[in-house]
Amino acid sequence: MTVHGRYTGILRDDLASAFDADAQDFPGVDFTDGLYRANLRRTQCGGNLSALTTEVMLATALFLREGDVVTNLTFHSATTAAGTPANWWFALYSSAATPALLAQTADQTTTAWAANTTMTKALSAPVTISATGVYYAAIMVKAATPPTLVGVAMHHANVSDGVLTGDAVLSQTSGSALAATAPATIATPTAVANVPLVIAT
Repeated sequence: MTVHGRYTGILRDDLASAFDADAQDFPGVDFTDGLYRANLRRTQCGGNLSALTTEVMLATALFLREGDVVTNLTFHSATTAAGTPANWWFALYSSAATPALLAQTADQTTTAWAANTTMTKALSAPVTISATGVYYAAIMVKAATPPTLVGVAMHHANVSDGVLTGDAVLSQTSGSALAATAPATIATPTAVANVPLVIAT
């Protein structure tokens, strides 16, 4: 028995694997360059998701740590561009049982969103995360044709909804007839199978 209990290895070497995990799970990311929180690995994102319905918000689970400062949200379109957009924005919601709006980006109105294009938009003000947990990053596009999104399609919406008691919903839709402003809460959501890639920086 040692001061480290039954552990007899070299702490410096073995703890290094904890830092390796992020680099292996998210290859190519410089974690010394500020906040980077993603809900998926880029290597998982093989889907061309028809995830958006015009005027309906889609929110996806995003793990954040206490002290994180979220300034921007990023989504990536797939092979379909936004056709005749009228309003679109991103938003960040809390980890509460009924998630509350923390901040929204500016409404992008008729700004074009081409196919296969990354969109990074700043929140109205940086959000400092007060407690570690699962938050929700949301996207809404009001358009004749919403863009498809890069991400992962679950086998069934029930998997997104959770397998065991206490599982957070991975992706959910809510609201209707939305335009320039994000709803105050994610109310009466419906779990969906499509999980788009989102990155918080």
